[in-house]
Amino acid sequence: MTLPRLAPIAAVSLIALGTLPALADHHEKGETPLAAAEFRTQAMGEAGTANLSEGPEGVVIRVNVEGLTPGWHAIHFHGVGDCSDAAYKNSGSHVQHGETEPHGLLNPEGPDDGDLANIHAAEDGTVNAELYSARVTLSGADGRANLLDADGSALVIHEGPDDHMSQPIGGAGARVACAVIEKVE
Repeated sequence: MTLPRLAPIAAVSLIALGTLPALADHHEKGETPLAAAEFRTQAMGEAGTANLSEGPEGVVIRVNVEGLTPGWHAIHFHGVGDCSDAAYKNSGSHVQHGETEPHGLLNPEGPDDGDLANIHAAEDGTVNAELYSARVTLSGADGRANLLDADGSALVIHEGPDDHMSQPIGGAGARVACAVIEKVE
């Protein structure tokens, strides 16, 4: 990869690092998440959880999953809270709050609201990751895509990594895990 192509990745990394003090403060206070999701896979059934907490500018997603093949996997927000079919297609396409944007965190005309960074499964198939998105909300604030709208939303994990550019879905392959996002009461 050339240096100019690494610049967007470096910028996203610096932004993520800048949120660490706020994240640490949030977790030290023991605040409960505003939404949660339980991942399911065809192979295992229950496979893990995601907890979502909203801050002033976006949503932090803490993902803990097991049973994935080792390596990188795409994870996206999908527009319907339905993981009832075997291929998880009922979860629809990516969430959107307005006009559809091209897919991809590195796409010059993107990203769309459902795009997230890839997650990595260790050799034992487990993922423990914390992600952040400034393009979604749990409260309907600021015109961002509302994950808790009338038809809900889901987190979907794909069989391979997202290249963050190509259509569709960055070449990430089939949907292998799905979790309906629900408000925590």
